[in-house]
Amino acid sequence: MASMIEVRDMLALQGRMEASQLSAQLHSPQALIDAMLSRLEAMGKVVKINEEPDGCLTGSCKSCPEGKACLREWWALR
Repeated sequence: MASMIEVRDMLALQGRMEASQLSAQLHSPQALIDAMLSRLEAMGKVVKINEEPDGCLTGSCKSCPEGKACLREWWALR
């Protein structure tokens, strides 16, 4: 099971990652990684980056009928 220090170290090495990537790399459940990232964010150690994909045809994912399903959520050190 991964620790918050391992999550922080992985973000330091990779620059930015999605929670699912962290989960796979650290062999830990997604729910655990999400909880650790939320705690690290509350502590001011990491920041969440929401990004529209390059393939977005309209450039307006906020009003997309898919309900922001195409938005990617990245995490990076502060």
